[in-house]
Amino acid sequence: MSMTELRTILNDNKGYVNAGSLSSQAELKRVQRAAEDGMLLRLKRGVYVEPSEMLSNMIDVESIVPEGVICLYNAWAYYQLTTMVPPAFCVAISAKRKIVVPDITHIQLYYWKAENLGFGITEADISGFHVRITDQERSVCDAVKYRNKVGKEICSEVIRSYLRKKERNLSRLMEYAEKLRVKTTLQKYLEIAIG
Repeated sequence: MSMTELRTILNDNKGYVNAGSLSSQAELKRVQRAAEDGMLLRLKRGVYVEPSEMLSNMIDVESIVPEGVICLYNAWAYYQLTTMVPPAFCVAISAKRKIVVPDITHIQLYYWKAENLGFGITEADISGFHVRITDQERSVCDAVKYRNKVGKEICSEVIRSYLRKKERNLSRLMEYAEKLRVKTTLQKYLEIAIG
């Protein structure tokens, strides 16, 4: 496969090649050869990516972690609730799933109970990729839930930023907080933030 042919396939697929989308077995062999030659990286069986694509703002999470949900740092950044740069792609999956992600993707998996994956999830287009992501209120509640891991300063920043937004839903926020068992803690943060 020439570099031009490979570039066309990559451009048509946002920097990724999924073996299932190739038109022939010959194309698949050429893609596999390109991976062997270092022109592509193999993320998992049947999914290849151009190395420079790994440095972009978003990756094709659905191809790497099917049914994964963007959460925590990435959701906070998406909703402009924090100025912190996400250290990795934070992806929530069911606690019962077993997924191995390549180290090169910088994906941090969070294993959530099935009932916690059943609410506060929306869909968004980020950098040309269609992803599932926690909604704004769920993202704030997750900051409270994970405050001891991410740091109380980040948790406070997320809450303060949320309260400054016109498009907020405090009743939904409290509903989610109750489901995640962080309602009392969230109320304390809100009291301090509102002052």
